[in-house]
Amino acid sequence: DQLRNVQKVQCTSGAFAAIQADGSVVTWGHPDLGGDSSAVQDQLRNVQKVQCTSGAFAAIQADGSVVTWGHPDLGGDSSAVQDQLRNV
Repeated sequence: DQLRNVQKVQCTSGAFAAIQADGSVVTWGHPDLGGDSSAVQDQLRNVQKVQCTSGAFAAIQADGSVVTWGHPDLGGDSSAVQDQLRNV
């Protein structure tokens, strides 16, 4: 039921992320490789684009902010540079 009006799908080596027409994101697959976005799900609104590495996703939102999730060593943890990820 969650995969309706999908606009685009991106993948890591073990997970998928689908952007829906309303700007929300649905993820599935290996939890450590981005399949579990529950920690950031409340931030995944008005997503315009999703980029990925082999084990992490980065969502670019309409306001130019970036939300990341997935394996920390593969880009899933952007906390050290979060203040620089504006107007992307």
